[in-house]
Amino acid sequence: MLLGHVDGKPFRSETTLLHDTERIAWGGQVVETLVSQYVAYLDGRLEEVARDRYAQADDGSVWYFGEDVMDYRNGAVALTEGTWLAGREGSAAMIMPAHPKVGDVFRLEDVTDVVFEEVKVKSVGQTVQGAWVPVNDAILAEELHADQSTDHKIYAPGRGEFRTASGGDLEALALAVPADALPGPPPAELQSLSTTAVGILELARIGDWEAAAATLKRMDAAWTTLRTATRPPPMIAARLGDAMRALTGAVQAHGAGGTGQAAIDVAQSVLDLTLVYRPSAEIDARRFGLWSQQLRVDAAANDLAGVTGDVAVLEWIRDRFAPTLSPAARAELDTRLRDLRGAADARNLPAAADHAARLAARLRDVGAL
Repeated sequence: MLLGHVDGKPFRSETTLLHDTERIAWGGQVVETLVSQYVAYLDGRLEEVARDRYAQADDGSVWYFGEDVMDYRNGAVALTEGTWLAGREGSAAMIMPAHPKVGDVFRLEDVTDVVFEEVKVKSVGQTVQGAWVPVNDAILAEELHADQSTDHKIYAPGRGEFRTASGGDLEALALAVPADALPGPPPAELQSLSTTAVGILELARIGDWEAAAATLKRMDAAWTTLRTATRPPPMIAARLGDAMRALTGAVQAHGAGGTGQAAIDVAQSVLDLTLVYRPSAEIDARRFGLWSQQLRVDAAANDLAGVTGDVAVLEWIRDRFAPTLSPAARAELDTRLRDLRGAADARNLPAAADHAARLAARLRDVGAL
């Protein structure tokens, strides 16, 4: 998970290794590739999704076999530029040598009239600060694009892309699992923050501001204890702190929409912190439930683009945890998702909100949330 800012707006991306693999014919052989999903958000809205294919050669180098790219605008796919597949548009490309050296140059993507990215290794053996501890053997590199623009990049073992900076933009790794996983159960304060964040959202919906203020006091106490006792990763802690301050202001102003959004932002960061203690599929299922709440907030604000984008997010997150469900539960999930998509496409926001609430409730019933 990377956090940062792009064009002056908050940036977030989640990269997940999916359960399925894909066989690709290239170079006279069939290569079984791993498939990862990249989802990026800008200012809280879905910005880009990519499905990437990778495979490792016998010498240890890692190769890139293509990607499906979808750029979103107003909640819908607007562009698919940059999509390519080895053996169809071009050749597979080495994305990381087994033993990179200073001066090495390799092209991550090189498909004529489609995409071009070239990396030059500037330094190796560097130490960078990870979520909890320093990480050794990082690589500093410069990435050249087709338009001759460049990014400064850091790659780190067990974490992949660690930091990208270009102009005033920054995308930096906040957390990676299993590399940053911690033993034991999550701290009790994390569960308290998660429960109270959802609770305050429901209290705002019914306008019970006295109970919301009391709930906020419990949240403040839990957050104070958590950040003192566990010293959470700084980028996540900063986001959570900002969300808590926004929540305080919204509750004091008796603003239902602002309270709902801030509560969801708190819960999002709480899930980020919980990820180091629990299986990723479990956290993704809980993210699914959280995005169903986001859809209800956007529907209440009559935000069609927001609702449309929220449905797309739910559809993509579904791919991360659905394989862990029983066949019957997975089939029901897909049916309910189709109904939700139909309501959003028909621009029926109250129906979409109702479908989202019922979908999340049903997943709780089957133990997915």
